[in-house]
Amino acid sequence: MIESRHWFVLVLSAGLIWLMIRLSPVITPFAIAAGLAYLGDPIVDRLEKLKFIKWDVSRGMAVTLVFSMMVFVMLMTLLFLVPMLSRQFSYLAERVPAIFNWLVDTGIPWVQSRLGLESLVFDAESVKQAIRTYWKEASMAAVGVLDRVSAGSQVVLGWFMSLLLIPVVTFYLLRDWDKLVEGIRTLLPRKSEPTISRLAGEIDEVIGAFMRGQLLVMIALGVIYTLGLLLLGLDLAIVIGMVAGLLSIVPYLGTIVGVVAALLAAIFQFQDIFHPLMVLLVFGVGQALEGMVLTPKLVGDQVGLHPVAVIFAVLAGGQLFGFLGVLLALPVAAGLNVLVRYAHGQYTGSSLYDDGPRQPEGDG
Repeated sequence: MIESRHWFVLVLSAGLIWLMIRLSPVITPFAIAAGLAYLGDPIVDRLEKLKFIKWDVSRGMAVTLVFSMMVFVMLMTLLFLVPMLSRQFSYLAERVPAIFNWLVDTGIPWVQSRLGLESLVFDAESVKQAIRTYWKEASMAAVGVLDRVSAGSQVVLGWFMSLLLIPVVTFYLLRDWDKLVEGIRTLLPRKSEPTISRLAGEIDEVIGAFMRGQLLVMIALGVIYTLGLLLLGLDLAIVIGMVAGLLSIVPYLGTIVGVVAALLAAIFQFQDIFHPLMVLLVFGVGQALEGMVLTPKLVGDQVGLHPVAVIFAVLAGGQLFGFLGVLLALPVAAGLNVLVRYAHGQYTGSSLYDDGPRQPEGDG
């Protein structure tokens, strides 16, 4: 009986994974909505405990306030941040050929002279021609994709429906979140319910700390990098700063990408040594603030995910489930980390690990 139950759980899990892979485009807006509802539920719970003069704040009123705040933030982001990023990307697209020419004509020869590699034959014209050809093909491919997307009314309709679906599903999940959690708890086997509930509480604490804290860290780093590069007068400050902040969800990736991109942009734009040094200072200050202030205060040490585990989780999630996998990779990894710690505790406390007193060394 126990063996057949294990087989049933295994087959059910495999079926769910297969279903997620097949339905990942459909599940993605629901996963985004669930993530937003998960982030907003603690705020709703706190608002419910407040009183407005003589009246208690109802669940519906608290949900409406939090949902309205989310919509307001998203609208402000779309109205202000997206146009600025669009202008910067347009500027970048116009300047890419000039940057490539500068690298081939000035940057690479300078590096060769400093490293004593003048003897190496470097065909600048071939490289430039290859870059022009690749850039032309990439641009034509991008235009072709945009043409196909714009011509495909079904794809556009699907995107539009997803954009409408996310706020609707978020509102209903936010309203009924506590009921859904309680409903799942009541379905658990009574014998295992205390253990599962305790582990679920630990997983919730870890994932909550990671999602809310890491989101704030990403935003803070994006703002720090952007403001620092803007003060330097870098033309691509907003794009580089925000991309570096977003990529900081993977340890050190945001810093590496941001430093390399900002250094190249600063060298090309200013062609001096002062501004590249200031770029390094900006990212050094950002890293110092992240390590000493942002991560300890906002995330804490309870997540405990190793940087290699984070990188593997993101890559594996993207490979298995696409964009949905990237969204779910780190929360799932944080939850699995709790389960691994529990399994380790069970193992070290079992007879399999310690089967009795050891025989003293030297006794024959």
